[in-house]
Amino acid sequence: MKQNKQMDQIGINALRVLSIDAIQKANSGHPGTPLGAAPVAYELWKNHLKHNPENPDWFNRDRFILSAGHASMLIYSLLHLFGYGLTTEDIAEFRQWQSKTPGHPEYLDTEGVEMTTGPLGQGIASAVGFAMSEAHLAARFNTAEQKIIDHYTYVLTGDGCLMEGVSSEASSLAGHLKLDKLIVFYDRNEITIEGSTDLAFTEDVAARYKAYGWQILEVNDANDTEAISQAINEAKANKEQPSMIILHSEIGYGSPLVGSEATHGAPLGEDNILKTKESLGWDSSLEPFEISQDLKYYMAEIQTELAKSEAEWNELFAAWKNANPELATEFENCMEPDLEALENDPEFWDFSGSQATRKSSGTALNRLAKHIPGLIGGSADLAPSNNSNMAGLGTFSAEDYSGRNLHYGIREFAMACIVNGMQLHGGTHAFGATFFVFADYMKPALRLASIMNIPSLFILTHDSIGVGEDGPTHQPIEQLSMLRATPNTYVFRPCDGKETAAGYLFNLKEKKPTILALTRQNLPTYEQSGKAALRGGYIFEDCDGEPELIIMASGSEVEPALEAQQELTAQGKQVRLVSIPCLDAFLEQDSSYIEEVLPSNVTNRISIEAGATMPWHRLVGTEGKVIGIDHFGASAPADILFEEFGINKDEILKAAAEML
Repeated sequence: MKQNKQMDQIGINALRVLSIDAIQKANSGHPGTPLGAAPVAYELWKNHLKHNPENPDWFNRDRFILSAGHASMLIYSLLHLFGYGLTTEDIAEFRQWQSKTPGHPEYLDTEGVEMTTGPLGQGIASAVGFAMSEAHLAARFNTAEQKIIDHYTYVLTGDGCLMEGVSSEASSLAGHLKLDKLIVFYDRNEITIEGSTDLAFTEDVAARYKAYGWQILEVNDANDTEAISQAINEAKANKEQPSMIILHSEIGYGSPLVGSEATHGAPLGEDNILKTKESLGWDSSLEPFEISQDLKYYMAEIQTELAKSEAEWNELFAAWKNANPELATEFENCMEPDLEALENDPEFWDFSGSQATRKSSGTALNRLAKHIPGLIGGSADLAPSNNSNMAGLGTFSAEDYSGRNLHYGIREFAMACIVNGMQLHGGTHAFGATFFVFADYMKPALRLASIMNIPSLFILTHDSIGVGEDGPTHQPIEQLSMLRATPNTYVFRPCDGKETAAGYLFNLKEKKPTILALTRQNLPTYEQSGKAALRGGYIFEDCDGEPELIIMASGSEVEPALEAQQELTAQGKQVRLVSIPCLDAFLEQDSSYIEEVLPSNVTNRISIEAGATMPWHRLVGTEGKVIGIDHFGASAPADILFEEFGINKDEILKAAAEML
């Protein structure tokens, strides 16, 4: 890459000045980290990061994750300077309504942003997922002649991210897996909102990461770009470990407030901005958000050079594809699987007998793996209980990255972050599995998946008081309501194997964050279940003519609901049973379909579900009855709990008698 020390320093200062000007105009933001970390960002993007501003989605690009998402103006300044289409006007609209430069980096809002960050720790944790995808695809598709998958994942993180527990969970796994293509810059400015990190964070981070199995490199002056470059090269030379490069920086560098927590989360103020620009030697004739023509020309030349990487790769990929047609077909199916073939495969829908939906899920998952070559995932140490192992597909390990079964260890939050990272990387369709009650540990990452609108897939078993003897700590009650209340999250609670298969297919077709809530206890297989579940809810068992009562149920409660419906029908009552495996998907159907399933003139309605009652009132209405559990469970055999807590046929019949 072209080298001009004077222009490079102007480029570094441009990142700083653009950031502080935008934050000042917005009267909101975090100037300290962009001022201190600009040199490493510029050095990486110009001289080491493999990327093409003309095609931000180039598959073999290096990934850059700003885990310290509060420093969002740094990445926006980078995207502007390196020609990603972020304009001067976009920079000036920082943190404004519908701008491309929101307060924290948003995956859907800004081209060139690899993932939404801001909740500290999740960036570095998801970056482990990016690196795992790269390693997996490289192991499967590279040949001795052509390495079509060969890129790094870089992360800029700070003290805050490394205090969060999820960064420890994920970093521990990254070291165990020897993910050498993962390089983390630790911007150690030793300042948080409340003041010095000495208030609460005095551990030896380097020693901790060495214990995780990472290579540790240090740059004593974060302004020394030559030392930064040397450290990056040294990190890339290590083929056995992920690397952490510790950068000793000064928050708010160049400003009168350097080293102060006052620069962390507030604008510098007009006077301090003038003094900062003077300290940096910035051209005083330039207006806010303006850079010199010389810098524009220089950056345009750099962009031209960067584009050559993709052009060279395209030639390499074409040669690989020509030499390996079968591998190429498999790779294309990883990128875009044939969902029509899956949906029309009779085996995918073939279930019979009495079986827990966690076991039906295991069957569906293994059938899915035949059609979806990019499917990869595993459990947080519960694979035998979650039935999440894919037979014959090997284990992903430091010795063999080609395996498709993952062992996350007992790290539920990190697992969810890693699943998000693998989904974002592309070419891998990742899932994670654990007990449903531990959705509490995963919630921040589940929420981020929903904000990013990515099809992260989570298999959560032991979905209710059906857990039984393990007691209230392991019996989900409020979790269904919590996740249904999360926008853009789709919770499937299937009644049998066919509805379970529908949940998997929904995830793939709709490309939405999806949670499968599955039973421990056995459930029947029903003739009337199946593809209709893709609509979230459907008429499961109907009456002759217009119903006088509608019963709604999900999951394991379809069984007592059907028994009650049949008994009421034998009594001459007109009763319809509606299965609603996915409340969210059902409510998104067009109004005519919802009216067809739940006629508005039928106000006698009963719902039953072994969880909190809250979500069901919107369907049952003021004249209906919601049967559920609004208290914690107990330790006892499952059948006793269902009877004691009134989640049964008799409770439905009692409610029906009061209505009819």
